[in-house]
Amino acid sequence: MKVDLGDLNAFVTVARARGFRDGARASGASASGLSEAVSRLETQLGVRLLNRTTRSVVPTEAGQRLLERLGPALTEVETALDVVNSFRDRPAGTLRLNVPISAVRLVLPAIVPGFLAAYPDIELEVTAEDTFVDVLAAGCDAGIRYGERLEQDMIAVPIGPRVQRFATAAAPRYLDRRGRPEHPRDLLNHACLRGRFSYGPTPLWEFEREGETVHVDPKGPLLVSMGTATDLAVDAAIAGTGIIMMFEDWLRPHLDSGALEPVLEPWWLSFPGPFLYYPGRRLVPAPLRAFIDFIKSAAK
Repeated sequence: MKVDLGDLNAFVTVARARGFRDGARASGASASGLSEAVSRLETQLGVRLLNRTTRSVVPTEAGQRLLERLGPALTEVETALDVVNSFRDRPAGTLRLNVPISAVRLVLPAIVPGFLAAYPDIELEVTAEDTFVDVLAAGCDAGIRYGERLEQDMIAVPIGPRVQRFATAAAPRYLDRRGRPEHPRDLLNHACLRGRFSYGPTPLWEFEREGETVHVDPKGPLLVSMGTATDLAVDAAIAGTGIIMMFEDWLRPHLDSGALEPVLEPWWLSFPGPFLYYPGRRLVPAPLRAFIDFIKSAAK
């Protein structure tokens, strides 16, 4: 059966975006054109691929199976076509990255402007989320993750600060009112502002000093989604609601201004910085190769 590659790509675009309008915005095509392409593909295959309602578009079981197989395959096609980039004076094309929200805030701002200035023919697409996804299946060229969340068979390149810390802090007026903790276990008697990742339970707060590691399960009046609602917790801490734990770099402007005061700083946990990771089993697209070279050069 001969199927048009453009129709397959239209299906993948709509299925990933969960809608024709969102798919059109992501791809630059028209919603009506995508709809016609998907309908044409369904007619040719003789099976419904998408369940359409006025509010959403969701793959059928057959559509989901096709999407799982097509995503990596179409990425391979794009990579193969990218070979011609090596014959250009400057790399061109689209680079798609999947990164955690913390990296958008703390890592990419120091890299992206210089990279785009150095490679004006490359368009960068950044998807920020805190769920761990297969970068190929998601249509991305590479991702940014911390070491404990890297998939196997991936090539990892250091990106951003190589050592980071989790910081605990609170507004001075909160500490004046409730007292200043001297040991991590003292946090059990405080109002703590916690975060939870979408893919798991609320994590314990971890501290380390002179070889001693302490885990605390704090309680408090506010629980937010990490990344997407972190700023709400930071604002609450500044307002005197309680003690927050967050990346030190995220809190640094407020620590420097005095809006927040460090809490238990000798116990702050250090951990390795993030990595850019990508599959090692295929040809590296020219835009990704340029990005890798750029961050390696910046690290020297």
